[in-house]
Formats: sequence, C-alpha cells, structure tokens
Amino acid sequence: MLRIGELANMCGVNTDTLRFYEKHGLLTPSMRTASGYRVYSTDDAARLQFILRAKAVGFSLSEISELLSIELDKANRACGDVKGMVDDKLAQVQQRIAELDRFRRSLQLLSDTCCGGPESAEHCSILKALESCDVSSAEALPDETIHIHAPLQGDCKC
Repeated sequence: MLRIGELANMCGVNTDTLRFYEKHGLLTPSMRTASGYRVYSTDDAARLQFILRAKAVGFSLSEISELLSIELDKANRACGDVKGMVDDKLAQVQQRIAELDRFRRSLQLLSDTCCGGPESAEHCSILKALESCDVSSAEALPDETIHIHAPLQGDCKC
C-alpha cells in the first residue's frame, strides 16, 4: 500500500495531480486511514500509469474516463470501440496539424512582407496586411501589401 506522496513520486507527478484525478473520478484511493490519509494499492498505481500514458498521447480526461470504462469491462467491449477512439483522436490531431501549418504559412507571409528595420511602424506592411486582408488564408497577400526588401536595400518604408 502506498500513500499519496509515495504514489506521486513513483509516477513522477505531484500529489495535486492525484487529487485532481480523484476529483474527476479517474482514480480513487483503495482506502483511507483512520486519520483520513489516502492509501493506494498496486492496482491503483497501474490505473494511474494507464491514465498518464493515455494523457501523454493526447487523450482528454473524458476520453480517458471512457478508455478506463472499456478497460474495466474488456470482456463485453469490442476492440473496435478502442480503435474508433484512437482513430477519432488521430483525425483531431491531423486537423490541428493542418491548422497549425496554415498559421505557420500565414505568419511566414507576414514576416516576409517586412524588412523589420528601425523605421516608424506607421507604414509597417505587416500592420497594413492585418488591417486590409484575411491573412489566415493560404493565399498570398495582395501585391500592393507585400514588399520584400533585400537586407542592403535601405528604402524600407515599414
């Protein structure tokens, strides 16, 4: 049997994390001592490891709860239930990666429009682009907005 601090140290988390998982119904101490201390079994430690591994691959608390319910009732659940959850999570991750890639391209376009010189920001092409068009699209900014300067050009108005 392990006290909360021992289990937390063993799994590389802090005690607040264990209390948080308990509050959300993911982990329950096997028992409490007469003085109210939480005491965990090796099964509780295995459950915590499961939770931490599921969290490490991106599952939310509600998804972890669902995975735990499948884990507890494996005989009556199908492997396809778990695979479906993983495939849904994978699709979400791929969608997020595509979104981040769009952000990256848009930010690169914005960065490329300005030499970043010490001039006043009154004519900053980045600010003009943000004021005048949808920079979240993957399309190029309007030609009149973009002016890329060679480092030695010296005529930057942005």
